[in-house]
Amino acid sequence: MTTKVDGPGGPRNNGHEMAPLNTRARGDGTHGVTIMLSPPDRSSVGSREGAGLPDGDPDRAAWSGKMQFFLSIIGYSVGLGNIWRFPYLCQQNGGGAFLIPFMIMLILEGIPLFLIELGMGQKMRLGALGVWNTIHPWLGGIGISSCIVTLFVAIYYNVIITWCFFYFFNSFRVPLPWASCPQFNGTDVPECERSSETAYFWYRTTLDASPSIEEPEGFKWWIVLCLLLSWTVVFFIVMKGIQSSGKVVYFTSLFPYIVLTIFFIRGITLKGAGAGLMHMYTPKVEKLLEPTVWLDAATQVFYSFGLAFGSLIAFGSYNTPKNNCVRDVILVSVCNAITAIYASVVIFAILGYKATVGVDRCIAVNKGILFKHGLIESIHVDNAIYEEKMNSLDPMTKTNWTFEHCSLEEQLDSAAEGTGLAFIVFTQAIVQLPGAPFWAVLFFTMLLSLGLGSQIGILEGMLCTIFDIDIFKRIRKPYVTGVVCLFCFTVGLVFTTGAGEYWLKMFDSFAGTIGLVVVALMETIAVIYIYGHKKFTEDIYQMTGIRPGPYWQLTWRYIGPVIMFLILLSSVLSMVLKSPTYSAWNGELGITENKSYPDWVMAIALAMIVASVLPMPLVFLLRRFQILKVDLDIHQGSIRRNETTASTKEMIDEDDVVSPDLPPQQSLAAGTRFTIGDFDL
Repeated sequence: MTTKVDGPGGPRNNGHEMAPLNTRARGDGTHGVTIMLSPPDRSSVGSREGAGLPDGDPDRAAWSGKMQFFLSIIGYSVGLGNIWRFPYLCQQNGGGAFLIPFMIMLILEGIPLFLIELGMGQKMRLGALGVWNTIHPWLGGIGISSCIVTLFVAIYYNVIITWCFFYFFNSFRVPLPWASCPQFNGTDVPECERSSETAYFWYRTTLDASPSIEEPEGFKWWIVLCLLLSWTVVFFIVMKGIQSSGKVVYFTSLFPYIVLTIFFIRGITLKGAGAGLMHMYTPKVEKLLEPTVWLDAATQVFYSFGLAFGSLIAFGSYNTPKNNCVRDVILVSVCNAITAIYASVVIFAILGYKATVGVDRCIAVNKGILFKHGLIESIHVDNAIYEEKMNSLDPMTKTNWTFEHCSLEEQLDSAAEGTGLAFIVFTQAIVQLPGAPFWAVLFFTMLLSLGLGSQIGILEGMLCTIFDIDIFKRIRKPYVTGVVCLFCFTVGLVFTTGAGEYWLKMFDSFAGTIGLVVVALMETIAVIYIYGHKKFTEDIYQMTGIRPGPYWQLTWRYIGPVIMFLILLSSVLSMVLKSPTYSAWNGELGITENKSYPDWVMAIALAMIVASVLPMPLVFLLRRFQILKVDLDIHQGSIRRNETTASTKEMIDEDDVVSPDLPPQQSLAAGTRFTIGDFDL
């Protein structure tokens, strides 16, 4: 073996060159493999382990304390879905019985994949792009797909924060602007009279909703300003990574629990709170026989943890190598589940009060009709007398006299999910509370905290991936963050038109569904079957002192992938078999109508799905067949490959460790070049 060493004045490599992956002839009839070794502080994962140093980037940012990490994870995982999605699912899928499939899916799907992401980030101290490239170059597309999906979600998720800002500012008005219908010439506006005060404020005052997604009707300046404000706030929070966002999480993570507790104390003391809780949590065990209930539970667990965004990998990468990530995963999972249940209690206690007030008002209207026809002495008679008179009337008379149907069950069944729950149903409940503006300010401050906490995590996952690309390491973080936020704001202007809510529902239905599940499934396959479950188990043991047992092995290797495959299959079948629709506001009737997406909108939706999935097979094919002439350095690993068709990773991982027993002069210096036979190393 001939060894040629470049001296101090010879060529030196900084470990960030552009590395061709294809083989090219030298001109002397041979083919070469050139491996450049970077300086010791840029050593490989293997060499850093041998030296007892952290993996990955030695200059990587780190949490200032355990509490900061824990609150960041909580703020990211516990989001708006815990407030306006989980209660609705409980109501629709068997009440308290829904907790059974939810807990089972939490244990079999959520917790295992949570540990995979957090553990790999902590082990390699890299973002999503770096982790999957390190496991195998062919898997580099997973990180790109994750970043693209995260970008789509970040664009539309901030619009929800925008709406929260608008309602927050209006909450300081006395009386609340959605407490009554606006009047024109002394009479209520017909559109408001046909719908309701809160629905009118949402669809007309806030959104100025258009009749369909094909009629945007221009930008709404008040929403544009709120969107600009929300992106400005997010920029200043995340512009320096966890150095800036880590301080904000103390508020965004803790404040929602304070507000929930205040609402809980107030809610359970209200009339009808018990009826709301009974309606929600009375178990309907027969519902458990329906496959859709289990699918809803699995989907809720998957999205409530924020899996596959790359954010958990990023958060884990800022941990110390010996952090007990198993304990963190269990604590966050339990906290997430308890928060969802706790929020449901608060929501339905207050919705029970709203329904009871609604029934009382309905009965008062009917008593007025009975009094008008002389059937009762006063509108203040006991409800027992009212019921007796109502039961004595024949159906035809009830129809002719236009009695309202007063049913507590129907009032409670009308509870909505998502924006409908937060901006229509719950705001109507707030109006009926004494001191309504105070409760409105509290509620929308809580939504802002939850939204910002999740948005911080979403952006952190995407920005961590971007900053792991070497070319962006040379640019200051605030500049890159500013460009990303400006881009997202510009694209997000589509949500500030009259069709903005329709576009948001389309993004929510397609941008972050199939792509995320595919990424999560590929992550599991990559770690458990390519990196190796035995090696990952040993990594967890080395980091935490806990060796994952049969539960982890079964869920990682078999149960988790099967559940994610079923979620993916059901999502695809649902899109194929059911024509996707959205709810459009009909101002003339004062109701929402289901409309089918036009073909050109479905083409955009399909393009988003393809964009989020395509990088995985594309990168695999490009690297498998070495089609790329140039490959971009994607993380701080020290191995760079030039002019090779063979993988040299295994060779270097074993041989590039600097032995502590060798004198310094015999260590591998930067720029060392070796020749073995026909290979110039």
